[in-house]
Amino acid sequence: MQQQPAIAMQDHDDDEIDLLGLLGTLIDHKWLIAGITAGFMAVGVAYALLAPPIYRSDAIVQVEPKKPTIPGLSDMGDLLGAQSEAITEIQLLTSRAVIGKAVDNLKLNIVVKPSRFPLVGGFIARHFQPETTTEVAAPLFGLSRFGWGGEELKIFQLEVPEVLLEKDLTLIAGENGGFTLLDDDDNVLVEGKVGQAYDQNGVKLQVEKLQANPGTHFNVVRERRLTTILDYQDNLNVSETGKESGIISLSLENDEPDRALQVLDEISKLYVRQNVERASAEAASSLEFLRGQLPDVRRDLEKAEDALSSYQTRAKSADISLETKALLDQIVALDTNISELKLQQAEMDRKFTRQHPAYQALQKQIGELTSKQNGLSRKVEGLPATQQELLGLTRDVQVSTAIYTQLLNKAQELDVMRAGAVGNVRIIDTADVDTTKPVKPKKPLVVLVATLLGLFFAIGLVLLRKALNRGIETPDAIEQLGLPVYASIPYSVLQKAEEDKRDKGRGRAAKAAPLLAISHSTDLAIESLRSLRTSLHFAMLEAGNNRLMISGPSPAVGKTFVSSNLAAVIAQTGQRVLLVDVDMRKGYLHKVLNSGEENGLSDLLVKRCDFATAVRTTDIEGFHFIPRGQIPPNPSELLMHPNFTAFLEEASKQFDLVILDTPPLLAVTDAAIVGRQSGTNLIVTRFGLNPAREIDLTIRRFAQNGIELKGAIFNGVEKRASAYYGYGGYGYYHYEYKSDKA
Repeated sequence: MQQQPAIAMQDHDDDEIDLLGLLGTLIDHKWLIAGITAGFMAVGVAYALLAPPIYRSDAIVQVEPKKPTIPGLSDMGDLLGAQSEAITEIQLLTSRAVIGKAVDNLKLNIVVKPSRFPLVGGFIARHFQPETTTEVAAPLFGLSRFGWGGEELKIFQLEVPEVLLEKDLTLIAGENGGFTLLDDDDNVLVEGKVGQAYDQNGVKLQVEKLQANPGTHFNVVRERRLTTILDYQDNLNVSETGKESGIISLSLENDEPDRALQVLDEISKLYVRQNVERASAEAASSLEFLRGQLPDVRRDLEKAEDALSSYQTRAKSADISLETKALLDQIVALDTNISELKLQQAEMDRKFTRQHPAYQALQKQIGELTSKQNGLSRKVEGLPATQQELLGLTRDVQVSTAIYTQLLNKAQELDVMRAGAVGNVRIIDTADVDTTKPVKPKKPLVVLVATLLGLFFAIGLVLLRKALNRGIETPDAIEQLGLPVYASIPYSVLQKAEEDKRDKGRGRAAKAAPLLAISHSTDLAIESLRSLRTSLHFAMLEAGNNRLMISGPSPAVGKTFVSSNLAAVIAQTGQRVLLVDVDMRKGYLHKVLNSGEENGLSDLLVKRCDFATAVRTTDIEGFHFIPRGQIPPNPSELLMHPNFTAFLEEASKQFDLVILDTPPLLAVTDAAIVGRQSGTNLIVTRFGLNPAREIDLTIRRFAQNGIELKGAIFNGVEKRASAYYGYGGYGYYHYEYKSDKA
């Protein structure tokens, strides 16, 4: 009844995060964390040293405001708040028209790489220092198929069938400039020599330069043109330096600095050339438009002059009054402005739709000037008829003359612009690359990130293992279940060393390791068993018999270790002790005590041997044991047979203490059968192995069978910072153990 609150308390505690406990767990696994972190750091260092360096080429281009082809058109754009021209130019610079031309000129869709030795080949090749430009590194370890430094392959032409596009082809260098081109299935495509053009098996190939040791392999790929363009569009970084500054920064990264410099230089030059051609074409288009307008304006001017001359002849010399001349000047100015705006409108009709904001603003200006023109027309109506007619004819002549003169000047200007177009962009800084400082990998950052990643991974692994391992680590957790802990036995490094020696000696008739109580009697684990011996002496005073059953929740908790060494330390006090291996399925007490399993408990229970034959002696006086015997088909039935009861009564008469080493209760029911005939019952739990629920289930299972557990033995306790309890908090001094009789 008292165990339920204990479990509830345990569950409540499990839900809380114990920061000190987590810190202790990390301290306990510090060497594992340090090892994993060091491994990740080593990988980071290796990557920083072996990864190919990436270089960046940079260039700067300036975009100047475009000069208007028609007077006043740029002012309209300013009124509408047009966006920076650099934004448009960036899109043009990264267009397929520019980059595609660079791909064609430099044959960037032909990718050539020397075959390098895995992992370290590139590192060795980069650190090769040739004495001449044609020197090639000698093959290391006789591996001539790999390039070790100084290799160069330039392909002037490579055309392949559709099925070989994007495929890995292999070019093998031969003697005296010879070579062989193989497909991805090692079929020969072309055999030839440097400088000659070949057309074989659907492949057109001309090698411009080949510098390599005979037998060196080169990886050759003919990429699709669009694929290469898209790759360079992604790698090319273009941005405007400062808002609306018109300064465009270009950069390109590549593992070959010469290639990065060459490509960026070609792109910037092609962009400037395209801009000049575009400016020249735009000027030519505007010039063609103006030349189309000039004949019409000329006819209008001649017609106006003829009309004025005829009127003056008929009127026999008529003069304009001062009032009329003032109106004439205003009207001519308005008509000239309206004509200029209509000319701009005709130009914009070729570039924009009628819904464009610039077009709408131009229409608004024409409307405002037309309204003013109508106002002046009403003033003209108040003049005498002669003055009205003379004003109208003079106005036509002056307006036509002004427009015609303006168009002639603009045509001459555009003609000059077309002939000497320079565009509105220019290169400020040509492409350049710093070969002394690669931009990638950033070695200190790579090592730091790798180290931190290793640290986080190691911590996560330790905490995950901690979360998955719900085994108890303090005796308090057992006592909260209502079961007293009689002893906490420390983990014995010496016992582990003896077991390792025994495991290494298997298959060579190796002798079993001696009991720890014999070989290392001063070990802390044995001292804990001596403390347990004292506690059992008083605990068994009220027991119904001298039998002690030792069981456990699950396998691998150390029942046999505890039973055998406990029997040894009790026998050293002068008592006669009998240790019985009741695990007739998997018991291995005979191996621990270096004996055979024949004529053991199972043989005794089926009357194949007698009691005296089954009992074996050991090197310790008073310490006797019975092995498991031959594995029977029905161990539980043998334990329930009256022969087992008779055997226990005989053993109790002949020995001061009978220790029964039984199988784990949660695996089989043997312990429940034996426990009913034992005066004292203990279970062994192991540090970090058995969870609290498993121990609680073991207690309940014994209680259901009417068996009272006297207590528990906490085995394999390790000194950990994460545990609230430790056995190392006290001083202990080694001494030579003689006898407890004294």
